[in-house]
Amino acid sequence: MKRSKRQLLSRMADRIGKPVGGAIAGSVLLSACGQSDTEVQVYRSPDDCSNDNPQLAEQCRAAYQQALAESADTAPKYNQRSDCEADFGGGSCVPYQYQGNNWFMPAMAGFMFGRLLDGNRYAHTPVYSSRNPYSPYYGQWSTANGHRLGKAGYGKRISVGKEALAPKPKVTRTISRGGFGSSAQAKSSWKSTKSSSRSGSRSWGG
Repeated sequence: MKRSKRQLLSRMADRIGKPVGGAIAGSVLLSACGQSDTEVQVYRSPDDCSNDNPQLAEQCRAAYQQALAESADTAPKYNQRSDCEADFGGGSCVPYQYQGNNWFMPAMAGFMFGRLLDGNRYAHTPVYSSRNPYSPYYGQWSTANGHRLGKAGYGKRISVGKEALAPKPKVTRTISRGGFGSSAQAKSSWKSTKSSSRSGSRSWGG
């Protein structure tokens, strides 16, 4: 792993210990809900996860590291810290370097953990929330593509569909202020309709 990416993951890990939107984590229920939904819980750290599930301590640590790496690749990217904080709130964004560009992205607020329907794997999807009370994501969990999962809260069990747990595309372009919330409300997609880069308006996905 490149040094810049290791440094980014370290900064993201430091940020996860701070509450976002008033609530971050609780216990996890490892079960399925119906045939298409999986019931998960959001944790802020591998210790929180393993404290609730001591028999799954190794899986908790692995899920946390996988979530950090996935977040670095798939979270929305911004040219300016102020643009990122307009969507996610002050103190909620971290630097990100990509091919010589100095961008900013929201810090991972937590990670979903739960036994997947095949019974052999565990969810590790990163989630985000906003500190900005004017954001539609204030106090809400969302995935990297802006899919809202419901109100964030301690001990809150979340039933999510396949789309929430599915892999997201790597983000290689930036979006403008307000692009995250606006694009997610406009359509159900992993790409923004209002994204931008130095060369013009394009989706934020790779």
